[in-house]
Amino acid sequence: MTVSRVERATVQACAPHLPDRAVRLLRRVAGGALDEADGPLRHVVHLPGRTGAVSPWPDWTPPALRAAYVDRGIPAPWTHQVEVAELARAGTDVVVATGTASGKSLAYQLPVLTALLEDPRATALYLAPTKALAADQLRVLEELGLPDVRPAALDGDSSADARDWACWHGRWILSNPDMLHRSVLPRHGRWAHWFRRLRYVVVDECHTYRGVFGSHVALVLRRLMRVCARYGARPTVVLASATVADPAAFASRLVGRQVAAVTCDGSPQAARTVALWEPPLLPADDGENGAPARRGAGAEAARMLADLVLEGARTIAFLRSRNGAEIAALGARRRVADVDPDLADRVDAYRGGYLPEDRRALEAALTDGRLLGLASTNALELGVDIVGLDAVIVAGFPGTRASFWQQAGRAGRDARSDSLVVLVAADDPMDTYLVHHPDALLGAPVEGCVLDPANPYLLGPHLACAAAELPITDDELVPLFGERAPEVLDELVADGVLRRRPTGWYWPSTQEQPAAYVDIRGSGAGQVTLVEESTGRVLGTVDRTSAPATVHAGAVHLLRGETYLVERLDLDSGVAFVQSGDPGYRTVARSVTQLGVREVRCAREHGPVRISFGDVDVCTRVVAYQRRGPDGAVLATVPLDLPEQTLTTRAVWYDLDPAALRAAGLAAGRVPAALHAAEHAAIGLLPLFAICDRWDVGGLSTATHPDTGRPTVFVHDGHPGGAGFAERGHAVIADWLTATRRAIAECSCRAGCPSCVQSPKCGNGNAPLDKEGAAAVLDVVLAAIREHPGRDIAGPSSPE
Repeated sequence: MTVSRVERATVQACAPHLPDRAVRLLRRVAGGALDEADGPLRHVVHLPGRTGAVSPWPDWTPPALRAAYVDRGIPAPWTHQVEVAELARAGTDVVVATGTASGKSLAYQLPVLTALLEDPRATALYLAPTKALAADQLRVLEELGLPDVRPAALDGDSSADARDWACWHGRWILSNPDMLHRSVLPRHGRWAHWFRRLRYVVVDECHTYRGVFGSHVALVLRRLMRVCARYGARPTVVLASATVADPAAFASRLVGRQVAAVTCDGSPQAARTVALWEPPLLPADDGENGAPARRGAGAEAARMLADLVLEGARTIAFLRSRNGAEIAALGARRRVADVDPDLADRVDAYRGGYLPEDRRALEAALTDGRLLGLASTNALELGVDIVGLDAVIVAGFPGTRASFWQQAGRAGRDARSDSLVVLVAADDPMDTYLVHHPDALLGAPVEGCVLDPANPYLLGPHLACAAAELPITDDELVPLFGERAPEVLDELVADGVLRRRPTGWYWPSTQEQPAAYVDIRGSGAGQVTLVEESTGRVLGTVDRTSAPATVHAGAVHLLRGETYLVERLDLDSGVAFVQSGDPGYRTVARSVTQLGVREVRCAREHGPVRISFGDVDVCTRVVAYQRRGPDGAVLATVPLDLPEQTLTTRAVWYDLDPAALRAAGLAAGRVPAALHAAEHAAIGLLPLFAICDRWDVGGLSTATHPDTGRPTVFVHDGHPGGAGFAERGHAVIADWLTATRRAIAECSCRAGCPSCVQSPKCGNGNAPLDKEGAAAVLDVVLAAIREHPGRDIAGPSSPE
């Protein structure tokens, strides 16, 4: 690729390397700021386009299917589509991991539809992470007009009649893991005729199955394969993914079977210009504790969206939340109306929660040019066929490089002309690091997906579900569920959940199914239901572990763009009662946390520094909350009396010899603030190395921890049993902490801000923090790793 990259990019430096159209669009979104030596444009990269490579239709393709694709404007498939189809046709489990709009759908449709046309009794299953994506696939299959395929949607919105029709007449069922888990597998006897003929299972957008949710889905898929075997079927699994690191290994872990990977993308791609943009600092130090703050990424994106619409460029702006998308669309529409009122109606918002017909209308209007600007959540990141856009604005790094490229791939997909992609950095350590180190985003491989189906907090409930579906036998236990399964089963038997018989493990009840109580999108700790007190209407749920901090009495809670005030929280009943209304302030919980080491799984000594990974107990109690005005000012602090929450999870930590800190110039009085700042910064940068959000992990730092006896910084998973994030951090700790150190050093603030060491989730209100001290702590750790090869310490079964 051709790269124009300078520390403070200007249009004069970049223009010789960029197409004229890209320069024009850049000038439109920023005006004179492009020519300022200290302006917000940090880096520009030009990615040349490529032509597509086609293959002949496989000989086994039915004429009717080939004709249906030709009628839809597909005269021949891309090379990777044929490679995937041939592998699946031969019975090989396969994952296709190629770019946005590379035609992954045809790659799995070709073998599946062929099987359904050849064998009138064959069936297939399609699983998507969202109902909307399954509905899109159903629409495409119906438009192909093939005889007797009988596709049918099966989700939570399906009526009883529709579910019956899908069961008895549907051949290609389009559903989601939730429906499979809660409805189909527990009632597999009703679906016996369908399971016996199951030839293919398609797992679409499989890169979204990561962390706790991905671990749940991995266990649901193992249960699916087990039920299939009961009816004599062994379906071929075809997975579709965005580009991820080592897709074969990830897919194999997700499915529990060996999976081949196809990664060579034969589809064409338009040229794109990618700009990294850091919004300017606000005039005053308006942040928490007087820290400097930058103009919000959402506000900057709304301004850019308006300017590009006025330029006549079809544009999507991706926002992190539904509320953010609505606000950005409203702001852009007002700005456009001030200049050209006739264009104001050509700007809209798009998010989950809209009716299907409204979403279809928005997609069609954007595609054909009736709509010029759309502010969207990541609902448009997955699967939806939006083509030929002139520009994409990404307001805040979406959490992973894979997601960034998925969103960027909406630009220039028809290869007609160069397109523009702008990443607008949020005021966050990760975003700040990326715009100053473009190789970490543009030159680095995409991340690997982290999941842990052996997590006992997740494995236990799924083993109960599996036993309720079919008694678990010794022969299948370890091959299917892993080495930890026997131990977890013993605990389930001891607790009276399952019964052990000579022929296997049994669910003791014939009246109820455990699947109804296992939330595969939660942490495994259960849910708290949000109920509107005046009407009794159920509004949604939150994880029980996060409820004390988010839906305590007096909390202001945002749900689907609406603001609610929490009246009371009943943790025993698992209910929070709320009422609609915006009091004009937001609330931030304050908590105290203690952490104890349960087991050190591995530890390595590097001179004055020891690095460890293991199991921990995190005990947190929310003690108060603050009411803050729109400007961030603290209006009041209100005490709370809530029970302590204990989270057993996994953590990575390092502890240091106090003498090494003194030698680095850190007096004892500065150590707590220095460790605290280093902890915050590390949490902010962990998503660069593990596919997670900073809200998926937590941390604790202390000048003297009782289990280590020394200054210690912990970073732990925020889910019971762990989700693999801390383990990934431990594996790459030198790279992770090096990036953290650079992010602190290169931030231009004086004493710490949201771009380096402040955290939006800090239970102590971001106090105390010592930015310079954090740099010194990390210097000691990194020097120790570099200068001392390291000595493994035998991990005891209890704290050192």
